[in-house]
Amino acid sequence: MRLSELSGKEIVDVKKAERLGVLGQTDLEINESTGQIQALLIPSSLKWFGFRKQGGEIRVPWQHIKKIGSDMIIIDVQEEEEVE
Repeated sequence: MRLSELSGKEIVDVKKAERLGVLGQTDLEINESTGQIQALLIPSSLKWFGFRKQGGEIRVPWQHIKKIGSDMIIIDVQEEEEVE
């Protein structure tokens, strides 16, 4: 899968069984020493379903992404990790 293919996919929270939005243009945070993807960085001007905003971006840690399908991304966020 290419990074450009993530755009337009719906994001669904597996625990709350609710649609959280549609993924727009996205960047990846990559660990330079291991080459592993650390997080999705999503441009946004608003707080986005409990994830931290960092300089106009929402950071979704890779471990919260459970499945990337043909039309949606399923995430699982632990409540104690959510930011109010």
